[in-house]
Amino acid sequence: MDETRILLIEDDPDIREGVRLLLESEGYVVDEAADGETGLALAGENTDLVILDVMMPGMSGLKVCQELRKVSNVPVLFLTARAQESDKLIGLMAGGDDYLTKPFSYTELLMRTRALLRRYRVYRGKNASPVREEPSILNAGGIRLSTVGNQVWVDGREVRLSGLEYRLLRLLMEYPGTIFSAQTLYERVWEEPYFYSCAGTVMVHVRKLRLKVERDPQQPRRIVTEWGKGYRFEAVE
Repeated sequence: MDETRILLIEDDPDIREGVRLLLESEGYVVDEAADGETGLALAGENTDLVILDVMMPGMSGLKVCQELRKVSNVPVLFLTARAQESDKLIGLMAGGDDYLTKPFSYTELLMRTRALLRRYRVYRGKNASPVREEPSILNAGGIRLSTVGNQVWVDGREVRLSGLEYRLLRLLMEYPGTIFSAQTLYERVWEEPYFYSCAGTVMVHVRKLRLKVERDPQQPRRIVTEWGKGYRFEAVE
């Protein structure tokens, strides 16, 4: 089995050392960077997860994430000292997959780390056995989605989705016309307990997904909001 490599970008040396020791005790290989520029240089195809501080001198964590997203769908876990919900949503809009507010417990950090790695490996096919049969395809509303790995085509053009975006779209496409509440989507896609604040997380990822699969994201016809109820997929060409 290949090693699991985590890139930790954090300017606080005490936090960086504590997180590194924790992750190494769990068998992960940790690459460290004290600033965004160095972190971007260390990120590569073998990176399975990026743990990224938001507030850093020089290049901020948000900018690092935006640059990463131009070339990679590797999951990003933000570490932030700001607990405002708007700040968290900004991080998700920048391309982050999850966030932890400082100070955080090591137990919670490990839980989030394992969940992100599990989803990434399953939906990117990392360390999976070779698939012999032809990939199964969901095809509706001008969208083609491979159920074997993260591949999606919109109106004949391949688009890059994050692991969470892919899971979200796949779930909606598997049950066209079915209304999914924010709670159901969160528990099925994120595979974690739902709290009231999670509704904003779902909303942001739906918005990001629409930017990639809708012809007019301001007037979505494929991923439709049912006000007060949730979201559904509409197979409209």
